[in-house]
Amino acid sequence: MSRLPALPCWVIVLSVTLAAAPSADLAPGPIKLAVDATDAPKKIFHVKETIPVQPGPVSLSYPKWIPGEHGPTGPVTDLAGLHITAIGKPVEWERDPVDMYAIHLRAPEGARSLDVSFDFLSAAAPVGFSSAASCTQELLLHSWNQTLLYPSGVASDALTFEASLKLPPGWKYGTALPVASESGGLIRFAPATLTTLVDSPVLAGANFRRVDLAPGATPHEYLDMACDSRAGLAIPEDQARHMRQLMAEASALFGARHFREYHFLLSLSDYVAHFGLEHHESSDDRSWERMWIDDDERVSSSNLLPHELVHSWNGKYRRPAGLATTDYQQPMQGELLWVYEGLTQYLGFVLGARSGLRTPQQARENLALSAAALDNEPGRTWRPLVDTAVEAQLLYNAANEYDSWRRGTDFYNEGLLIWLEADATIRKLTNNQSSMDDFCQRFHGKPSSGPKIVPYTYEDVVKTMNEVAPHDWNAFFQERLRSLSPRAPMGGIVGSGWKLVYVDSIPPYQKSLAGAQKYVDLRFSLGMILKEKDGEIRDVMPGTPAAKAGVQPGAMLVAVNGRHWSKDVLLDAVKATRDGGPLELLVDNGEFYRTCKLEYRGGPRYPQLVRAAGPDRLSEILKPHAPPVKAEAQK
Repeated sequence: MSRLPALPCWVIVLSVTLAAAPSADLAPGPIKLAVDATDAPKKIFHVKETIPVQPGPVSLSYPKWIPGEHGPTGPVTDLAGLHITAIGKPVEWERDPVDMYAIHLRAPEGARSLDVSFDFLSAAAPVGFSSAASCTQELLLHSWNQTLLYPSGVASDALTFEASLKLPPGWKYGTALPVASESGGLIRFAPATLTTLVDSPVLAGANFRRVDLAPGATPHEYLDMACDSRAGLAIPEDQARHMRQLMAEASALFGARHFREYHFLLSLSDYVAHFGLEHHESSDDRSWERMWIDDDERVSSSNLLPHELVHSWNGKYRRPAGLATTDYQQPMQGELLWVYEGLTQYLGFVLGARSGLRTPQQARENLALSAAALDNEPGRTWRPLVDTAVEAQLLYNAANEYDSWRRGTDFYNEGLLIWLEADATIRKLTNNQSSMDDFCQRFHGKPSSGPKIVPYTYEDVVKTMNEVAPHDWNAFFQERLRSLSPRAPMGGIVGSGWKLVYVDSIPPYQKSLAGAQKYVDLRFSLGMILKEKDGEIRDVMPGTPAAKAGVQPGAMLVAVNGRHWSKDVLLDAVKATRDGGPLELLVDNGEFYRTCKLEYRGGPRYPQLVRAAGPDRLSEILKPHAPPVKAEAQK
C-alpha cells in the first residue's frame, strides 16, 4: 500500500491562568505552554512552558493517574531533556524519591516565572493505551496530559487554560475544545480548565473527514476521522446512518445530554494502538485503517464507538466517588468499575444493536462468545469479580498467558451479563412496565447540562434500582460480585428467553473477529488460542485437552499430525477427532521440540445462543427505541 509523503505536524501554544494562587510558591497569571509537534513522525514532541511563581520552594507534577485508564499510566519515563531556568539562569531541580512524577526546586529571588522545556518521546509500538503509538506520517492524536507539567497540589479545576493551536498547511483537525477564533491556520480556543483540557484531545491529519451526525440540530454531534489514506475515510452511507441512529438511540435511552457538543475522534491506522478512551465531550477511538471498508474489521470494531459514547453519561457525568479525584496525582479506587465499565459494556451492547451498527444476530453471537469465555474460566474459583475491579490498575497490563486462570478485567463482559440479568429481572418484576432504560433516565438523565461530574456510591446505585423496581438489589449484586462459583452468571441470558449451546461451525460474528484479529480460536474445544500468521500459541486454558497434553503459551505450533501446520490443517484435524481421528501437535518451545498428543474427541465447538422457553426479552431489549433517522447525503 502506498503512503503519502510525510507532512510536518503542528505547533501547539497554550496559555494557562491560575484561578487563584493556592500557596506561596505560585503567582497568578497565565501559564504558557507551547508544544512543537513538527517532529511527531520521528516520535518526538518539543515542549516549552512558562509558569508564574513567587520566589521560594516550587513543586511541579506530571499527570500520573489518567482518567479512563484507571491507573497510574502517565508516561513519565518518556519525558526527556528537562531544563528549567528563571531570570535567565539555570535552576536545579530534583525528582521526588517517592513520588517520581513530581519534581522540586527553588525559584530564586526576583523570579516571577519559571521557563520549562523538555521533549516528550512518543511511543512507536502500537500496544497499550494512550501512551502507546499515537501518530504516523499522516495523522496524530494528541493527549494534552503527556506534554505538560502543572503546579503540584492544585486541583485541575482551579487552573484555567487559554489554548492556541497551529496546524501544518492542509491539515484539518477535530476536538471538543471550544474554539474562540481561527485565522491563518492558528486556532485559538476559549478559556478552559485543566480538567477540560486533559479531557479534550485533538485529532489531526492530512487525510481528514467530518461526518455530521445531527445535521441542523443542537448540540452538534460529529464523527471526526483521520486516516493513513484517503480510501479509509470512505464510510458507507448505511454505516453513517447507523452512527446517526446511535446518537438518537443514546438520547432516547438517557433522556438528556451532558455535553456542549460531541466528537468521535476516530484514528484509522494499522500503526497506532487500537483501543477506545472516553472523554466527556469526545472519545479517542482507534481502529484499523480500513475499518469502514473491510467487513471483518468493521464487525470486530462494532462495539468501540457505542461503548465510548455511553461513557459520556456513565463514567464522565456520573462517576464512582473513588474515581472522581481532584487532580491527576491522587490514586483512584476502582471497586465500582463493574458499574463504570460493566454497565457501559451492557449499554454499548444494547445501543450497538438498536442503532444497527450490529445486527440482532451479531449481538447475540457477541453475547454468546462473552458468556462462554467467562463460563470456561477456572480463575473464577479463587478470584471474585469485585477483586478484578479493585486490582484493575494492574490487570490492564497483565500478560495474556494463562489469563483464564489469573482473570483479567472481567468486569467488562461479566458486567454485561450482570446488567443484562438486572434488566431482565426489572422487566419480569414490573410485567415489562420498567427496564434498565428507566434506571438510565433516573441515574444519568434530566436535566440536560454541560459537562460536569456527579459522583456516586454503591448505595446510590442500589437506591436507584429500588426506585425503578423494588427488590433486594444489594443481595443481587453482592452474590454476583463475590461469587466463587466456577460458572458464569447466566441468569440474564436464561431470563431473557435464550440459552447458551455449542455448535460445530463457527458463527459469522466470531469468524469476523478471528479474521480481523488474525487468530484461531479453539478455546472451547482444545482449550487454546493461537495466531494465524505464525502459529504462536497465545494462551492455553488450564484443565483443557491442550493443557493436559503439555501445550504451553508462547510456544510455536510447527506441525499437526506430522504435517506442517496451517489454519486449515489444524481445523481439519480438530474436525476429524469426532470420528476418532488423532490429534498430535509438534510445538517449538524456545528451541525445544515437543510432541503433544491430545486426548480429544469432541470436534469443533463454538458458542451460540438459541431460543429457549419464556418471553423473548432479549429481542425486546435490542430493538430500536428511537424513530429512524433519515438518510443524509455525505459531504
